Amino acid sequence: MPLPDNQTIPTNQTIPAHVGFILDGNRRWAKAQGLLSLEGHRRGAEVFREISRAAFERGVKYVSAYVFSTENWRRTEKEVNYLMRLVIKVADQYLDEIHREGIKIVVLGRRDGLRANVLKAIARAEEKTAFNTTGTIALCFNYGGQQEIVDATRQLLEQGADPATLTPEVFEQALYQPDVPALDLIIRTSGEQRLSNFMLWRAAYAELIFADKHWPDFTPTDLDAALTTYASRHRRIGT
Repeated sequence: MPLPDNQTIPTNQTIPAHVGFILDGNRRWAKAQGLLSLEGHRRGAEVFREISRAAFERGVKYVSAYVFSTENWRRTEKEVNYLMRLVIKVADQYLDEIHREGIKIVVLGRRDGLRANVLKAIARAEEKTAFNTTGTIALCFNYGGQQEIVDATRQLLEQGADPATLTPEVFEQALYQPDVPALDLIIRTSGEQRLSNFMLWRAAYAELIFADKHWPDFTPTDLDAALTTYASRHRRIGT
């Protein structure tokens, strides 16, 4: 759905605790601007930093983003290499600033197959910000929602979990970063209307908003419009 322009968020509005972003349209944005597709990813990273800061300022506690999926390995070697380097560059460029702002960073996804320098950047970000409390950025990197459920199931089996006592609450503790709560709102840009394997367990009762803009064009004003739309909906969870 298109988002209305020039809409501000009322101060008494219901704010979602956890907002997830599917950052779609970086390459299409770059093509429309006459730029290399890799430039779209760079700009997309900058916009995510701006939008996550705006979300925390508005009272959101968790901001998650689909950064690199398990399916993204199928892209060209040049693009994959660039995205890996971008993770390291962003960590080097923004980590101190994020830490000063009290933001915690956690990464959801499989660590196997990632290069040593990427793993080092992830570990540095998570360790430095581990005790911050202003808000949490949850980055889905080398992540797939189905794979997360499979890995959680495998972990429970290896631990000898009793099927008779297995509940959704017990299962959630085996997910990647189990302290990250269920999604309240998912925003996907670029006009696509699907989840694409994003946080499938946590997305069970999330409200969905689809914005026509490519991710690099998404602004805090668009975020405010999405939050206003969210607040206008009546969430029916099992009723």
